Amino acid sequence: MKQIVFPSGWNEARVRKVLEHYEGQTEDEAVAEDEAAFQLRNQTVIVVPKRLVPEVTRLIERRRDAGSDRSSRAPQTAHRTRRH
Repeated sequence: MKQIVFPSGWNEARVRKVLEHYEGQTEDEAVAEDEAAFQLRNQTVIVVPKRLVPEVTRLIERRRDAGSDRSSRAPQTAHRTRRH
């Protein structure tokens, strides 16, 4: 059986908590959460080709680790695909 390796700061309990949050949302709650993301003043939302998501994520993590992203640091959440 393959062993699961979690990213730094993540463990099985945290993953389960995030899954419970998103799987328990109503459609209206999911839409409200998505719309709220567009209202954050210190962040922006962009469309990135799926193949580039891992590279963009690594770039953000490197900047966070270097401490150069302190002004726009947001709580980490799991990536999810927008529901339609």
